[in-house]
Amino acid sequence: MRYNLSLRQLPLLLLCLLLCAPLLVVLQSVLQPDWQLWQHLTSTVLPDYLQNSLLLAFGVGIGALLIGTSLAWLVVFYRFPGRNLLQWALLLPLAMPAYIIAYTYTGLLDFAGPVQSLLRDTFHWRYGQYYFPEIRSLGGAILLLSLVLYPYVYLLARTAFAAQSQRLAEASLSLGLNRRQHFFRVTLPMARPALVTGMALAMMEAFADYGTVQYFGVPTLTTGIFRTWFGMGQQQGAAQLAALLCSMVLLLIYLELASRKQLHFYYSGQAHQQVQYRQLSGVKALLALLLALLPLLLGFAIPASQLAFWAFEQWPTLLSAEFGRLLWHSFSLALGAAVLVVSLALLLAYGMRLHKHWLVQLLVRMSGMGYAIPGTVIAIGVMLPLGFVDNQLDLWLEQQFGIRSGLLFSGTLFALLLAYAVRFLAVALQGIEAGLGQIKPSMDQAARSLGLNARQVLWRVHVPLLRGSVLTALLLVFVDVLKELPATLLLRPFNFNTLAVRSFELASDERLAAAALPALTIVLVGLGPVLLLARAIDKTGNKE
Repeated sequence: MRYNLSLRQLPLLLLCLLLCAPLLVVLQSVLQPDWQLWQHLTSTVLPDYLQNSLLLAFGVGIGALLIGTSLAWLVVFYRFPGRNLLQWALLLPLAMPAYIIAYTYTGLLDFAGPVQSLLRDTFHWRYGQYYFPEIRSLGGAILLLSLVLYPYVYLLARTAFAAQSQRLAEASLSLGLNRRQHFFRVTLPMARPALVTGMALAMMEAFADYGTVQYFGVPTLTTGIFRTWFGMGQQQGAAQLAALLCSMVLLLIYLELASRKQLHFYYSGQAHQQVQYRQLSGVKALLALLLALLPLLLGFAIPASQLAFWAFEQWPTLLSAEFGRLLWHSFSLALGAAVLVVSLALLLAYGMRLHKHWLVQLLVRMSGMGYAIPGTVIAIGVMLPLGFVDNQLDLWLEQQFGIRSGLLFSGTLFALLLAYAVRFLAVALQGIEAGLGQIKPSMDQAARSLGLNARQVLWRVHVPLLRGSVLTALLLVFVDVLKELPATLLLRPFNFNTLAVRSFELASDERLAAAALPALTIVLVGLGPVLLLARAIDKTGNKE
């Protein structure tokens, strides 16, 4: 590890500081608390914000853990009709944003929806004569978020289960354990790090959610940030609420990392023997198929079918110039953000390869933390410093030249692109860094011996070799930006709408059918990376 900084490392350090600035701005806001505002929030809404946020996160974490682990157990240890298709199809709910599934099930299950209408028509019930669960509730939000976030646990659990050797089962059986005891006393504990990681990812997504809880009327810290900023006009108070939410997420990350240190399992180094599976038939096979199909139907097939029905029903009015503008805004913004983020990831990953200084390594790692932070928090961290810069620049120009500059940064796409860069840098950085790790340092040395400088080595040697990693990162960031709601809502320029924002606005006005086409477009685009991931899963499954 090197300890001496050089001037060549300065641009990389400044870039890292720019990307870390939003998070640092939010966290430093706690140093200047508005005690009067906090007293008001504490005596009125803050307890509900905290309680609902914690219940939502832990409820979703437990729900995703139960669903994801059960499905992974089914597809790894049992064989039944449809298993080969289901092992990758179970990832499809990842393409369904949580706020979209919330709109869809509200339309299906509300009093005027088809389900309750069918019940009233069939049994001749009237309002108040029967009980039906309220979907717009904290419990409804937990259930729907669990249905779209369980693939985080399923994917990691499936990999962990499949990696365990059959010799462990044989050893357990020789010690008198049956299959059920082996699963709970050996298989699950060995998969614990993967399960905890998947659960933590689902919980972080639940903490970050805004569209679902806002639409369901569940007060959480994310909705509280919006209300404090726009309803009360308190930017500093919103920043401090954001710091509280950020602290909870960072604490969750720390607990997840600490949990990995408490328990370690290692393979003996002997030849790996594939886990033996049980072939199911008859009633057991049918039951396994139904259990595996249920989360897929509830988390993807039913809401996607309802969206397609609404979109087809409304297409003459929806396929208009307005929809064309939404499509152009969304795709151009997502593409621009994807190119920016992947370019930054290339520079940072290559900078880590060139410069082994501990400060460079630390700041690049900190720059990649944004993916774990809610979009609302990042939006606050971007808006505050850019707003300050705009105000100071406007004041200076008026004093010096008598002109007003207006909002040059905070009211433009620059702020939005910066927020996306901070939020999704880790998505691109992880894949590109892994790709760079497969390129031998001797290739760099050979290129430099031929007269190429560091920049030429990157663009003429590494980028062509990283084509697959770069394209994958572009696709993933493109889809993430297309789905992002809270940061876009806070930072978008005036009169600039995207598919995500428009679907949220229409659903908030109870125009669910009209929200179907933009929502369905987001889902269809989101299928791209999910199918790529499913293809990799399918190849792995065929090797088992």
